[in-house]
Amino acid sequence: MNEAVFSQIAMLVLVTGLIGWMGFIVWDLAKKSQAGKFGTIALFTVLGTGVIGFVVKTVVVEILQI
Repeated sequence: MNEAVFSQIAMLVLVTGLIGWMGFIVWDLAKKSQAGKFGTIALFTVLGTGVIGFVVKTVVVEILQI
């Protein structure tokens, strides 16, 4: 296994873990603040937009092979 393959696998695993951890933090924030259904949905929508942008960017880069 060379450095490029290791970096790609590590990036995938660690970013996935980071996204999961951020989801847990948002859920815990909504729970502790007693946000309710609408507040929880708003938190996940607004704070999850960055995650969606990162995933879309990654897919577009892989499709276009930039």
